[in-house]
Amino acid sequence: MHGAMFVGVFIGGAILLIATFGLVLIGIIRAAKTGGISKKNKQAHSDETKMIQDIFNGLSKMEERIEALETILIERQKR
Repeated sequence: MHGAMFVGVFIGGAILLIATFGLVLIGIIRAAKTGGISKKNKQAHSDETKMIQDIFNGLSKMEERIEALETILIERQKR
């Protein structure tokens, strides 16, 4: 009686263990395929990255204009 119960618990535990490993493996495969983020989050991240790049480019152009204005002001002061 105790032996049959032990075998039943052992088989049930083995089945649960196999199912758990299977689900973990499926999760790892999905994360590897999507890069760990959903399509919606990936699109939001892409939009945010583009916006930051646009801001950086705009600030770089502004820096060039400020340097040009500084040069003009320095030349006027020399005269």
